[in-house]
Amino acid sequence: MSPRSASVNEELRRRSRERLLQATVELVDERGYEATTLSDIADRAGSARGLISYYFPGKRQLLQSAVHRLMHLTLREALEREPRTEDGRELLARAIDAVLGLAVDHPVLMRTHMSGVLQAEGFVQCPEQQELATQLRTTVEQYGSQQAEVDYPLLRALLMGAVFAILLPGAPMPLARLRAELFQRYGLDWELGVPPGGCPPGGTTYDAREVLGQSRSK
Repeated sequence: MSPRSASVNEELRRRSRERLLQATVELVDERGYEATTLSDIADRAGSARGLISYYFPGKRQLLQSAVHRLMHLTLREALEREPRTEDGRELLARAIDAVLGLAVDHPVLMRTHMSGVLQAEGFVQCPEQQELATQLRTTVEQYGSQQAEVDYPLLRALLMGAVFAILLPGAPMPLARLRAELFQRYGLDWELGVPPGGCPPGGTTYDAREVLGQSRSK
């Protein structure tokens, strides 16, 4: 049997790494961070325990890469879903909804991720984080930014703040209010993207300013 080519070996390593990342997302989502061991992750991924140490310095770095992968896959799906569009405002709305939706759909996972980011190690510079950054930067450019190097970090910070607010134990902020704040900042109509709960009752259209006004009057 002839030895495998370098390209085949590279593809096998890529798939092995992705299985570990997917297993991490699934297990932390199900059990929480502390209850998930590296051996559990390796077993779920069908990989040898030693492969985790080969790819990742530790459990926290593995988790961050896993969450960044989930985020960029979710973001790409949102940006490319039908009907396809090149409208920068619609794309930015989809991006905002995709990230906020992760906080609602995966609260344990995203709360754990945010906790790790706020600790000493900060962002893990990995391929998954870089892919997420590229997608957000491209979205900002499609929205019309002439200074993506400035506007992209601001969008990232605003999204992180909104995710944190949704997940804040004991005093979470409602998704609709946070979405409305972001949409108002970027001049986006409420019906763009995927509004919470679908279309407004009765098919009435309204924008973020109206939602903010309703919230402040309560």
